[in-house]
Amino acid sequence: MATLDRETRMRRIWETIQDIPQGTVANYGQIAEIAGIPRGARQVGYALRQTPQGLELPWHRVITSSGKSAFDPNSRHYRLQRDRLAKEGVPLIKGRVDMKKYRWEPGLDELLWKPSSMWDEE
Repeated sequence: MATLDRETRMRRIWETIQDIPQGTVANYGQIAEIAGIPRGARQVGYALRQTPQGLELPWHRVITSSGKSAFDPNSRHYRLQRDRLAKEGVPLIKGRVDMKKYRWEPGLDELLWKPSSMWDEE
């Protein structure tokens, strides 16, 4: 399998995050797997930090594999993530999301037949 260049990896990660439906969450490793970057959870965090200005991503739907926010509970980003998730009906209870209930589980059809890439508009 050919190694993906940095730009391709970033785009795949952003597209995958864009696909997370409202009312669900995905963890960093899951996003990497779906994007075709096995063991790339850290790359997902990097891609989120490098999101181009103007690219609106539902970043708040990305959490750790244990269901926790990656942000410090006393931070503004944590409160923003908590509030955005709550608005979508996904509560953070004792700092965690119930992964059994709210984890995004895309079906094969969803992965294969999703609308064309968000980059096709460029």
